[in-house]
Amino acid sequence: MQTKIEKISPLSAFAINNIHESENNPMEFLSFREKLSLANIGHPKKRKEWKGARLAIKSALDSIQLPYPGFYKDTHGKSHAMDGYGYVSLTHHGDYSGAIFHKEIPVGIDLEKVREKTVTLGPKYLDDSEMEFLNKDPYLHTLAWSVKETIFKCQGKKGISLRQNILLQPFTCADQIVKGKIHGTDFADHHYAVKVFAENDMILTYTVW
Repeated sequence: MQTKIEKISPLSAFAINNIHESENNPMEFLSFREKLSLANIGHPKKRKEWKGARLAIKSALDSIQLPYPGFYKDTHGKSHAMDGYGYVSLTHHGDYSGAIFHKEIPVGIDLEKVREKTVTLGPKYLDDSEMEFLNKDPYLHTLAWSVKETIFKCQGKKGISLRQNILLQPFTCADQIVKGKIHGTDFADHHYAVKVFAENDMILTYTVW
């Protein structure tokens, strides 16, 4: 997957970058609080992922001509803008980090590599009805995992089970939009649409509206 920056609307954009290619990019734009957080990350790979995600959100914000306000995580692990305006979601997998921003609506994003083990792990994150139409296909299982992670990140609260509370409508390899809902919780029947972008063995999913 190559570096990608896309303006979704005047209020929203996402970006994906390679954490190794962006390793030496300047980070002066970070807030003081973020610089302290970065200084406390000792593991080299974690530092690259952290920097990559911030560079991605900076690129997304630049594409819709919005300033970088700095971001922090709440007790649920969800990132928020320090100025209180807009919604962000961050992701990283392997050599890539990504971010999505929307000025007015909560968002979610996820990156995954297609893996055989998503099939054997299926009963841990899939409803029985979902396993029927996924048909032991590694791509479809990885996509289902990614879509559920994206919905989970968008709703932003802990205690939501991917298997019990997030239910996906049937989809195929050709579908570019996957629909799902959160049910059986305080967020009962909250519906989501998730955009799919696949390149080689990598899958990117993010919420749309």
